[in-house]
Amino acid sequence: MRQAGKFSRGQARGVPVWRHPLTCTKFPLRNQRGVTYVVLMFSLFLIGLSLSVAAKQWKMVVQRDKEADLLAKGIEIQNALALYSATTKAGRVMPGEFYPQSLADLVKPPKPFLRKVYPDPITGGEWDYIRAPTGGIMGVRSRSKATPIKEKGFPPEIRHFEGLSRYQDWIFQHPSPSAPQQPLGGVPPQPGQPANPAAPAPASP
Repeated sequence: MRQAGKFSRGQARGVPVWRHPLTCTKFPLRNQRGVTYVVLMFSLFLIGLSLSVAAKQWKMVVQRDKEADLLAKGIEIQNALALYSATTKAGRVMPGEFYPQSLADLVKPPKPFLRKVYPDPITGGEWDYIRAPTGGIMGVRSRSKATPIKEKGFPPEIRHFEGLSRYQDWIFQHPSPSAPQQPLGGVPPQPGQPANPAAPAPASP
């Protein structure tokens, strides 16, 4: 019985040359290489997709940490500005607020109002300073125009941040727009008196 396979013309000369049946098909190696290439490309695509998703998640984690640091440092600076103003104008009859010329003034001994001069947590650089009409720094904000992750649920002293679409719009200042508004004259109303001096008092029953 003839063995499976084919012999070349050398068989006619008494020299059999055996060939494997798979090598007798047309372009077998080319087909195998094509399948291997497709599998390799698909594997590379899956690896690239996984790395892309992981990079986005890591970027989100880093941004969230920087954002939380921005809120913490910003509120600390805002409170320091308020304390500086209240301490400076204590015992004075001049109205209005008092502000430092730089953040370095807030860390001067013997009674510093701020632990240290922090950089902008988002950019790592210098803050964008908000200058008061009378001079001095009344607030700070980040120079970043990126979109924040946090949209609501802010602390009471900065609840006006809700709805703002850029970090640059988060202004930590004194007085804060979220702070309770003082009545005219700066004197709280007495019990039984209206908050607005111009408003008539309620009639007695």
